[in-house]
Amino acid sequence: MRIVIQRVSRASVTIGGNVKSAIGKGFLILLGVEESDTESDAEWLVKKVIGLRVFDDENGVMNLNISQVGGDMLVVSQFTLFASYKKGNRPSWLRAARHEISVPLYEYFCRRLQEETGKEIGTGEFGAMMDVELLNDGPVTICMDTKNKE
Repeated sequence: MRIVIQRVSRASVTIGGNVKSAIGKGFLILLGVEESDTESDAEWLVKKVIGLRVFDDENGVMNLNISQVGGDMLVVSQFTLFASYKKGNRPSWLRAARHEISVPLYEYFCRRLQEETGKEIGTGEFGAMMDVELLNDGPVTICMDTKNKE
């Protein structure tokens, strides 16, 4: 699994002109799933996301995690995180998981974030054309890949 986390002041997902989800201060998380991913990959990411200390403490030092600041989270499926661009100029997404694998893992990841934080997790709609809007705070953008845990 691969994620891009953006610390945001606000973010939203709009589908067909209707806002599906909107959050204030917190994380916008773009999530890509590949064929070999499992629930253990999702568990590792959940722990990393929740523990990530990128919010300022009283001294202006990035020392607080999402729970300590009462932050929100919005998770958007993003198969294009697995784009292969080595041949030519048209990306290939052969590494991105099929729906049978990616949808359950996306839902599992969101559910586990909610269980661990006790907060509702905003989502997009899997496979839909979405307009994602965000105000990046910092900017702070962090990429994680479960194949690079070391």
